[in-house]
Amino acid sequence: MAVFTPLDAAEVDALLARFDLGTRTALQGIASGIENTNYFLTTTRGRYVLTVFERLGAEQLPFYLGLMHHLAAHGIPVPDPMPDRSGQALQSLRGKPAAIVTRLRGQSQLAPTAAHCAQVGHWLARMHLAAADYTGTQPNLRGLAWQTQTIPAVLPFLDEAQRTLIRTELAHQTRVAQSPAYAALPRSAVHADLFRDNVLFYGETLTGVFDFYFAGVDTWVFDLAVALNDWCIHLDTGAFDPARHAALLAAYQAVRPLQEQEHALLGDALRAAALRFWTSRLADFHLPRDAHLLTPHDPSHFERVLRQRAAAA
Repeated sequence: MAVFTPLDAAEVDALLARFDLGTRTALQGIASGIENTNYFLTTTRGRYVLTVFERLGAEQLPFYLGLMHHLAAHGIPVPDPMPDRSGQALQSLRGKPAAIVTRLRGQSQLAPTAAHCAQVGHWLARMHLAAADYTGTQPNLRGLAWQTQTIPAVLPFLDEAQRTLIRTELAHQTRVAQSPAYAALPRSAVHADLFRDNVLFYGETLTGVFDFYFAGVDTWVFDLAVALNDWCIHLDTGAFDPARHAALLAAYQAVRPLQEQEHALLGDALRAAALRFWTSRLADFHLPRDAHLLTPHDPSHFERVLRQRAAAA
C-alpha cells in the first residue's frame, strides 16, 4: 500500500468540519496506487475517498477535479469532487493539496471477459464525447516530453537490448508526433490510465471509472490504446486476446466510430501507450520515492507489451 502521507483521525476530522458531509465513522488506507495517498473515508452521510496529492501541485488540480465533475454532470459514472461550504473542492492537508470525492460502488475485475471489455469500450467512447466540450487545458504530464526527459535517467539500469528498444521507440514516436496525420487526430481531456484496477463492476455492468490524476489533453486513439493494452491482453505474454480485443473495439466504435486517420495510427498509438508505461514503471522501480508501504509495478511487463506491438508493426 502506498501511504506517503499518514493521516491521523484528528486532522481528518478537522478537514471534515469544513464540509456538510457528516462526521467520520471509518478511515482506511487504500492498498493500491503509487502516485498519491488515498483513504476510504466513511461518514454518517456517505462513503468517500480522501486523496492527498504527492506530486501534483495545487495549480494543476483544478483541471482534474473539474474534469471529473464535468463527466459526472454528463452521466459518466466517475467520482464527483465534493465542495466545502465555500464551494471549494481543492483542500490542503499537511501542506499538500487534497480532495474528497464520492466513492463508487462495485469491484475491480482483474480477469476480464469479453463482456467486461465491451463495457469498457462503450463507456470510454462516451467519456470522450462528454469531454469534447470540457474547457480545461493541460497536457498529458506523462506524454512524449516527459518520456524524452525521463528515459536518459533510466538507461543506466537497462541492458543493451533494452536501451536499443527504448531509444528506437522514442525516436519513432517523436516522428509520429511531428506528422500531419497525428496533428489531425481528434483529442480532448482523456483518462490516460484506464487500467483494470481503475474500473469498477457489479457483475458485468460497469459501475465506475476512477483515478483521473494522470488525465490530460491527448488523442482519443491514445486513450483507447491504453485500454486495449491492458484489458485485452494475456498478462504473461503481452499478446492480445482476440475476443476481448474485438469486443472492446466494437463497443467503442458503436458509440464513436474511429476516423480514417485513427485507424491508420492505432498501431503507433498502441506502441506509444506501451512506451509510456514501460518508461514510468522503470522510473518507479529504479528511481523510487519514499513510501510507508510501496511495491512498484514490474517494468518488464510493458517491455513485453512494447515488443509485441513493435513486432506486429
